[in-house]
Amino acid sequence: MSTRSGLRRKAHFLGTKIKTLRKRNNLTLDDLSVRCIQIDAEAGPSVSYLSMIENGKRVPSERLLGIVADIFQKDVDWFFDEALDDDAIDTAPSAAVGGMPLEPGFLFSESLLQLAIPELLAQTGTTGRQFAHLLIRAHQESNHNSFPDLERAAERVGNKQFPLHVDDVLQIAAKLGLKIQWFDNSTFKDKGETDKPLNTLVRSFFDAPRTVYLNRALEKNPARLKYDLANHIAHQVLHDGDGARAPQVSGGRVSGRRHDADSLNVDAKDILYAWRDFECSYFAAALLAPKTPFRQFLGKQSYSISAGDKIDLTRTLVMRRMSSVSPYKHWHYFDAYPPGNLRAVYRGNGIPLPWGNMTMISDPCQHWAVFRMLNTQSTKPSAQISVLRSGDDARLYCCESIRSRDAAGNPHVLCAGVDLSPALYAQNIDPRKTIDMIEASCNRSGGSGVIPTEAREQLESIGKILNIGWIAEGAAKDATIICQRSSSCPRDKHCLGKAPPKLKSQIDEIRSSVVGA
Repeated sequence: MSTRSGLRRKAHFLGTKIKTLRKRNNLTLDDLSVRCIQIDAEAGPSVSYLSMIENGKRVPSERLLGIVADIFQKDVDWFFDEALDDDAIDTAPSAAVGGMPLEPGFLFSESLLQLAIPELLAQTGTTGRQFAHLLIRAHQESNHNSFPDLERAAERVGNKQFPLHVDDVLQIAAKLGLKIQWFDNSTFKDKGETDKPLNTLVRSFFDAPRTVYLNRALEKNPARLKYDLANHIAHQVLHDGDGARAPQVSGGRVSGRRHDADSLNVDAKDILYAWRDFECSYFAAALLAPKTPFRQFLGKQSYSISAGDKIDLTRTLVMRRMSSVSPYKHWHYFDAYPPGNLRAVYRGNGIPLPWGNMTMISDPCQHWAVFRMLNTQSTKPSAQISVLRSGDDARLYCCESIRSRDAAGNPHVLCAGVDLSPALYAQNIDPRKTIDMIEASCNRSGGSGVIPTEAREQLESIGKILNIGWIAEGAAKDATIICQRSSSCPRDKHCLGKAPPKLKSQIDEIRSSVVGA
């Protein structure tokens, strides 16, 4: 074989391996270029040069190959081995919303459901707003929090400028013909939908056709001021400023929507306002944090949940935006208020809910990171590796939680996390073995324990590949076993001390005794 043909063959296999790794980890050429430049600005390749490498038209230097090897946690020698790996297990996310078909199917016709659902909600005490949030969450999860139409609409308005300062957002509002008026209003107590009154602050509201009213309290907080402005810009762009939306409120109940005390029936306005809230909030986040530049920013910050503090973006926006811009799709997030009310939930990987966000339950599992953080005074972010076993299904999660305060001063905890199993699969690691190792260590120590060396090294490697810094931070701490309900705790040593007895239905006992007689 000639030297020239040997180089072509070498370039072909190197390029093929790099391309396979990149696609396996859902990275674009631009993503990989940025990752390389972050490690070594001088040797980092351009997008076009990476493309030539992948197509076998260029051979990467040893320095560049070392950078790529570090990103994907491979030995450099692996790239020169002309044997290709077996295809990784497909980790493309499936819809998080699961269930089973219900029979007889004719009972679930559109006409019958439209008649039955309002009565069901009224009889169970479920407000239209609560029901709308369940529907919207299911819609988000089935679309993996990706809404390209809203992204494009925001990018047309903001031209993908990042970061945007308050003056930039005010200029966008002015171009759209919006008028800004300020008002003075302090916080007040409102029980709302919780047993304990919350501090409540009316931050802003829209008055058709083109006036935005902003609370002067926002002047002291550029991050929240930008978000509210962007939210009202969204209403102007998406709905021509028709004014059919609720005020932006932090804390207690939101005016402009019906509640149990107002009506026994569901009002269609509940559903409309909840949907418009979602559309406008998603648009606002896409305007302030455009997908490509914000993904690159998060990569530089290793996806820290407090990264937005540096550029005046709220932590809530950063947490919610992670699941939309990350090349890794298996995210979840929670926003919890004391004592355990989940104000916001997203489960891009189908994570079982630890707690209902419409009603409290009597036996919650207190070991979830988001609830443990509620009971601390720390303002620093904290990472946790968790094993969640629900029947035969075992999951491995890592999350970062941080205690914060909303615009009205109420404490709450934000928690963003990822399901690690798909990432392990993508690297041809059996996640069941890793989970079993960690779970066994936790059980030996009563429910929380040191992560074994082999598993810790795997998680540290995954953290580097995903470029999520808090995975390694979580792997350096004790892992813990979590569950959906304490009464069904899967720990060898039950977290309540003794598992409650499982009572068999008396009707089932009568049937069994008769059949067995």
